[in-house]
Amino acid sequence: MKKMKKVIKLLSLIAGVILFASCNNAGSSAPEATNDTTATVVNAQKMNYPYTIDHPDNWEVGSQQNTLNALNSLKAWENRNMDESLKYFADSIHIQFDGIDKVVSNDSLKAMFNQSAAMTKNWSIKMQDWESVISKDKKVEYVTLWYRQYQENMQGVKDSADIINDLKMEDGKIAALDEYTRKLH
Repeated sequence: MKKMKKVIKLLSLIAGVILFASCNNAGSSAPEATNDTTATVVNAQKMNYPYTIDHPDNWEVGSQQNTLNALNSLKAWENRNMDESLKYFADSIHIQFDGIDKVVSNDSLKAMFNQSAAMTKNWSIKMQDWESVISKDKKVEYVTLWYRQYQENMQGVKDSADIINDLKMEDGKIAALDEYTRKLH
């Protein structure tokens, strides 16, 4: 009887070791994560996307300084300090808004901002998120901002919209501004 108990204990121990080893091996086929000082990177697997583009999965985390510059510019605009806002823009800016797609000078953009401010009693922003990205070849950088904008015109009519700004960054300056708006009536 004692021999039988020893055999059962030994078999239980061996079964436990085998079970533990098989659980460890099953996890080894999963993607591995590696840590560096800026982000956690997961090894990507090849995806069979239903659409094709020239450079799929082309973006990496971008510059925090670019994010700070974009946010400082927007905050200065919100505070109606157009000179401060525009110091973060390049001398020439490609702007794309609903119905507008053109390259303007920094001074022309300032005039547009001032005209908008003259027609608006007040406005405010509730930031929702932002992201800075850079292409893998390090040639193209963007900061994207997601926010809700509240405004009141000179007649007291209040409105709000969800806004997405895609800001193309060149040498720490905003060189292009694409704005996408969804009115919230």
